[in-house]
Amino acid sequence: MTSLNRIVMQRSTREWLNALPLDQMEAAEISGKHGRRFAFRSYERFRYPKQDICEGPFLDDDGMVRKFDIVMANQVWEHLERPYRATRNVLRMLRVGGYFWVAVPFFIRHHASPVDCSRWNARGLKNLLIECGFDEENIRAEQWGNRNAALRNLEDTWPPVYDPERDDLTNDPNFPICAWALARK
Repeated sequence: MTSLNRIVMQRSTREWLNALPLDQMEAAEISGKHGRRFAFRSYERFRYPKQDICEGPFLDDDGMVRKFDIVMANQVWEHLERPYRATRNVLRMLRVGGYFWVAVPFFIRHHASPVDCSRWNARGLKNLLIECGFDEENIRAEQWGNRNAALRNLEDTWPPVYDPERDDLTNDPNFPICAWALARK
């Protein structure tokens, strides 16, 4: 079962990431497990509360900042108390030329895990990345949604499971459901 809210985001992300030399990249993922789908040279998952990206970049045993070719955060940033600080910490963890892929909801239900703090559309997500130190010309951001998906997000059963017979995936920029971005250091 796949959430309606993630179908287009996942397709777009696969296209973006498969254009990169994944087999040569050391990847880190913050909390989620979306990155397991890709053939990275190495993949490591960091989970809250043991590792809190808001508190600082992740360190090795010698207290040095861990470095990665890509850091991924899927449906996590909306839960962070300090998303700007966390994004700056990710930037410190990236090697030169490294990537930060982040996906966030926009129009969905409040879902505390343990808290639910922020929402961004594609423009807002790009602005967050710029304000945290990424160069604008190295950021690609998209969003997807439509009225039907927005209404499905109000149903009692949540998240809405994608039904190809029922769900239109046409994008309407006036009803963003989710946004995602890929930023290069």
